[in-house]
Amino acid sequence: MASESTAKVVEEKAPSAVPKDRRYVGSKETFAYILDDIAQSFNIGKYDDVFRMNILKIDLVLQSVTNGIITVWDIINDLFLAAIVDKTRTRWGKFKPWLVVYAIPGVFLTVVYWALPMFMGTEGIGNNIPRFAIYLLLQIFSNLATSLISIVRQGMTSTITPNIIDRTRLITSANLLSGFVEKAPEILMGLLIDIYINSPARDALQIANPDAYQMGYNRMFVLGGVITAVVSGLFALFYAFVAKERVMQTVDRPSIFNGIKSVITNKPLLLITLSEFLGAFSLNSGTNLYYIEVLNLASMATIVGIPGAVVSPISYSYVPWARSKFSTKVLWIAGSHVDSFLMLGVYAAGKFINIGGKKGYESLAVMIPAFMLRETIWMFFWGIRKVIPEEMRNEAIDYGEWKNGFRSEGMTGVAKGLVTKMVGGVKNVIQPLLFKAFGYDNTKNQGAQTPEARYALFFMCTLLPVVTGILSIVPQLFYDLQGEKRDRMYMELRERRKAIAAEIKEFNDQAGEDATAE
Repeated sequence: MASESTAKVVEEKAPSAVPKDRRYVGSKETFAYILDDIAQSFNIGKYDDVFRMNILKIDLVLQSVTNGIITVWDIINDLFLAAIVDKTRTRWGKFKPWLVVYAIPGVFLTVVYWALPMFMGTEGIGNNIPRFAIYLLLQIFSNLATSLISIVRQGMTSTITPNIIDRTRLITSANLLSGFVEKAPEILMGLLIDIYINSPARDALQIANPDAYQMGYNRMFVLGGVITAVVSGLFALFYAFVAKERVMQTVDRPSIFNGIKSVITNKPLLLITLSEFLGAFSLNSGTNLYYIEVLNLASMATIVGIPGAVVSPISYSYVPWARSKFSTKVLWIAGSHVDSFLMLGVYAAGKFINIGGKKGYESLAVMIPAFMLRETIWMFFWGIRKVIPEEMRNEAIDYGEWKNGFRSEGMTGVAKGLVTKMVGGVKNVIQPLLFKAFGYDNTKNQGAQTPEARYALFFMCTLLPVVTGILSIVPQLFYDLQGEKRDRMYMELRERRKAIAAEIKEFNDQAGEDATAE
């Protein structure tokens, strides 16, 4: 009887807990948020593996060493950065000052990275230790900046509005509208690579002047990386100045111990973390090297994604409907694993279909339809995949506030990614060695890999990631922050936040009176 009464009270009060008619984020701030979302993907990072392997030509063993060092460094700096961010209290907010501080150094580090071939030579790093030392230092500082902005951006999104419907609308709008712009650099880069490597004069130029050929190839990456770094940096800086924090922080700064405790007692966060931890065991070489080295078509991703490009924007329109019809748990599982099961079909097509004496995975006639079908079906779930996990992370932060009485966005964000980074770091150490074990030789020219290495590139981007990452579904089955429990949490949080706002106002008024008296 008591539980029925509680449920009735929650049902009656839920509209006041989640006010649908209150929109905190205006048009200008929404536009800035969308630009910032574009900034995260407006780059040629999709081709970073090609840049690292075939332009810089970093020795595979040294890549493994670098990845190991960065993993340890990443874990250390995450903990310190989270503690610093969680203790930040300024008149501009908790996160906004850090967004501004990051902007210029972040752009500078990115520009230097993509410009490496121009001042480190065209022969790559190889085993040259001085050059390797420069690359390693750049990776260390870049990782520090990336860790900081990851913590800050997640925290900023969770505090930009106290209305969860307003927040979901903001996230959905950003993901939908940014998709029309953010993919442009990688599409253009793919076309340029295809034109260059398939030029009729390519073979003659490689024989007559191989240095000139390589220099032209290098310049495409340098220009693409530098230009997109500057543009995305300007977008992010605009957001840093326009964005506002509207969820109040407590006056008292949480200790590191309390921050860790808030993470340990946060069940939704632990389940999200465990799922991502198990998913991090997925070994995936990515499709870029396979497309370029085996299919000789860097624009393959663009071609197979044409039908999906029509479907993906539509997929955002039924996210609200899906949330009303299905539980968060069901949507989380669907958005996370549909792609993996579809990739099994792609592997089967490449493995068992032969055309004209050519293996299916080496044939565009087989692979274009297979990847296109997979991409199109997957895009029906794209809106769910992009919106639901991000909202779950924000709700996990709100859950920590509900349970502990204070917000610890920094420590929460770090804890969620810490174990994942540990596993990912080990994976990043293993992956270059796995390439080497399968016979991939990054000293060879494009398209000159052995048949065994060509099959390995196909296997490592289709079947291997599915098999090694399937266990991530297990924690998702136990997620329960939904329905009545979620409504009750936000109802109680709304009342607490009113009290915190009153406490802060009283604190500021008293500080003003003391200053006047002095």
